[in-house]
Amino acid sequence: MLPRLSDTIAAVATPPGSGGVGVVRLSGPEALEIAARVWRGHDPRTSPGGRFWHGWVTDPESGDVVDEALLLVFRAPHSYTGQDAVEFQTHGSPAVLRRVLELLLAAGARAAGPGEFTLRAYLNGRMDLAQAESVLAVVEAESETARRQALRGLTRALSQKIEGMSRKLLDLLAHIQALLDYPEEGVEPHEAERVLREVIAEIDRLRATARAGQRVREGARLALVGAPNAGKSSLLNALLGYERALVHHEPGTTRDYLEAPLELEGVPLVAVDTAGVRATDDPVEAAGVARALEAARAADLILYLADRSAPRPEPPELPWKRTLKVATKADLPAAWRDPEAIEVSALTGAGLDALRRAIRERLLGAADEGEVWITHERHLEALNEARAHLEQALGAEDDLMGMSVEAALEALARITGETVDEAVVARIFQNFCVGK
Repeated sequence: MLPRLSDTIAAVATPPGSGGVGVVRLSGPEALEIAARVWRGHDPRTSPGGRFWHGWVTDPESGDVVDEALLLVFRAPHSYTGQDAVEFQTHGSPAVLRRVLELLLAAGARAAGPGEFTLRAYLNGRMDLAQAESVLAVVEAESETARRQALRGLTRALSQKIEGMSRKLLDLLAHIQALLDYPEEGVEPHEAERVLREVIAEIDRLRATARAGQRVREGARLALVGAPNAGKSSLLNALLGYERALVHHEPGTTRDYLEAPLELEGVPLVAVDTAGVRATDDPVEAAGVARALEAARAADLILYLADRSAPRPEPPELPWKRTLKVATKADLPAAWRDPEAIEVSALTGAGLDALRRAIRERLLGAADEGEVWITHERHLEALNEARAHLEQALGAEDDLMGMSVEAALEALARITGETVDEAVVARIFQNFCVGK
């Protein structure tokens, strides 16, 4: 069950820890009245919306000043939640923020649940469900590409695409219904197949971005695999821009794998530097080799490194469909060449840009960054369902075609929240942080 809109809710809106400024947020029918009980300064109940006021947060029981602060008033419906709302901007001490929240709760507010402010924005028609999910995506964005895609969702780019397809299908449905209801009136047949194929093509263009959307939102694992002294640690350090892995001319320096986060070409990655892969009788090194191959199997993309200046090693068994070949130490004379391998030098930086582009292409495919991407599994499932119904509509009799088109419309409407049930809405907002 969704929480009641009639409650006035409060929460700390800034992250845990100390900071220069902290924000405590209040929203609901009694927001202005509750704020007035703990505020010494201009009365928020008489304030117009969109105004800052300087004053003090005080304990109404003792009169003690908690902190000097700014108070920002929003009047319904011109607020984030669509309700009357107040924000207290205090010093960012955890003790101050905790005390301000305690006073608001004692004055009549209820502690907000995860994402409850955004939930109210959705329930009050301030945003649709796809926009609400994009709020969380903006908060969680770990790369510039993820931020841009989340912002496109927040500004209704995805919603507008869904609405455009839905309008076409509604027009088609109206024509089908007219043919069924008034056959004697001679209503002209609609170009049903053309419209259906046009919408299917639009759905397919969105579906094709889902892998890229998932990668930039959730990140990917990149495993560096190769024989000892192939340059894995040097390449990892070069990609990171700082020394994370120990580099030594003696082979077998890395006995276990190590992980390092990085953003590469707009994709958040966890890069895994593994032990050198070779046959060995050393039980410790053999365990490292086993872990290296295990890390490779678990990775979204593998870089198989081979030293171009030394005799070419026998490659291990790898899933080559998700493997990029990399010829390292390109600054040294070549002992062999492979047209499929990307030649790089961690020492000079040669080939690193080409490698970064190749990694991005393998992880994101051909998705155009200028277009809106599908970044949520829920959206992809709805698109898949809508497409299946439209395929059923192709070539069907008018009455069956109409039923399939109606089912497709219902699936598309779930993306923006027009036909979604309360359980799904509650599950979506459980992933939000408190205060958003």
